[in-house]
Amino acid sequence: MGGSLTTGSADEFADLLEANAAYATDFDHSGFDGVAHAGVAIVTCMDSRILPLEMLGLGHGDAKIFRNPGGRVTPEALEALALGVHLLGVERILVVPHTRCAMASSTEEELHERVSASAGVDASWQRFHVVADQLEALTEDVRRVRAHPLIGDRAKVGGFLYDVDTGLLTRHA
Repeated sequence: MGGSLTTGSADEFADLLEANAAYATDFDHSGFDGVAHAGVAIVTCMDSRILPLEMLGLGHGDAKIFRNPGGRVTPEALEALALGVHLLGVERILVVPHTRCAMASSTEEELHERVSASAGVDASWQRFHVVADQLEALTEDVRRVRAHPLIGDRAKVGGFLYDVDTGLLTRHA
């Protein structure tokens, strides 16, 4: 069957594998059950300025976290939330987009141009799902979670905007 899925040299990930080996020497989460011990699920952006557990005073194993560009409630996010509610102890769901998000401060065309320039190929076929109005999108996303037949009133749902400059959450929905 086919060839290798890897390309390039073995050193491309050496720094990360070395860090992982150091992490594993003190690893003490063996046998962990995977349940959200604080009963929390968070849908947020993939932005590295967001530390979902830390911003809520939570720790390892307390929450289920789903991240995507813009922190939107996509079909995949709804799938994760339904599983979280029914199988993983989720009782509260936070939908958390953030300030200064590229998905809310760019147009679809601008992102197509930027990605095309970076890739050296036309990216106009790729949809990036920009957000024209963050608070309107947040309200709609919270409504989608609350209306989902497998979630509904089985979990409390809130919509919050995270400020990447202050670390504060503000509830909007």
